[in-house]
Amino acid sequence: MQSVFGYIFSTDFVVAILRMSTPLILCSMGVLLVRKSGIVCIAFESMMLAASFGGVLGSAYSQNLFVGLLCGVALSVIFAMLFGYFVLVLRANNMLVSLALNTLGSGGTVFMLFAFTGDRGSSTNLHSLQFPDIEIPLLREIPVVGEILSGRNLMTYLALLSVPVVYFLLMKTPLGLRIRAVGENEDAARSLGSSPQRIRFIALLIAGVLAGMAGCYMSMGYVSYFTRDMISGRGFIAIAAQNLGGSMPIPTLIWALVFGASNAIANAFQAINLPPEFLQMFPYAATIIGLLLVGMKINADEKRVTRRSVEKSRAGAAEEGNG
Repeated sequence: MQSVFGYIFSTDFVVAILRMSTPLILCSMGVLLVRKSGIVCIAFESMMLAASFGGVLGSAYSQNLFVGLLCGVALSVIFAMLFGYFVLVLRANNMLVSLALNTLGSGGTVFMLFAFTGDRGSSTNLHSLQFPDIEIPLLREIPVVGEILSGRNLMTYLALLSVPVVYFLLMKTPLGLRIRAVGENEDAARSLGSSPQRIRFIALLIAGVLAGMAGCYMSMGYVSYFTRDMISGRGFIAIAAQNLGGSMPIPTLIWALVFGASNAIANAFQAINLPPEFLQMFPYAATIIGLLLVGMKINADEKRVTRRSVEKSRAGAAEEGNG
């Protein structure tokens, strides 16, 4: 137990948090953009899973890292556009479409894996490539900070960079203004000449790219192969991080790091032989607890606002009576 707590209070633990949080940060930024446009989408699990498979297959057959990333992102974008077509054009129920795409992603990747490799479990017999670790010359010389931030995977740096990029896109660009306008008041945005359908397709496209990068990291950075259903609910955890972060980039980043920390803690406790089922449920239990706490805070805030409104109404009625 002492060794576990020693690990938790070490730089290695912080490095593990960054490693675990990378796909959550990337995907949650995509979820944030879609949510800001006024769409509820829970199909990010399938986007990440398709990208994981596409990245491995593309890099294995081309022996080019960029081609692998491009293939993975392309598959993720296809799933995002399928969601957009059924929901925005055909007006299908977004939850049913999301569930259908998640099922398609789970079964379709296994089918394609068997078609290309003859294996239904993993792609270990394919020689796929991995994203490199990047050493930052000046940063690595700084004690502690250099150990944490230098030498990390390329996708980890891109994940951290995605937060200010998404913030700048939403808050400082005309496209971001249109995305927020469509999400807040569709009719008002339409009256100003914006096409809500087109803006939402653009938001889904960008989200598909971010989710695709997250999925590629899982099979080309987190591990070096694709396995069946390897996303393991990370798409849903990213959605929870966005909800808990109030659809704002910095709070969403913080919650993604919290959930990454819960994964790192679960891995650390493997050393004391806890039941594996307990360790597997730990990140999802942390997600439920986080949602519960935020829900309790929202309810308390609503009650406070209601109580103030009632008090003001009573005070106004009392003044009228005295008058």
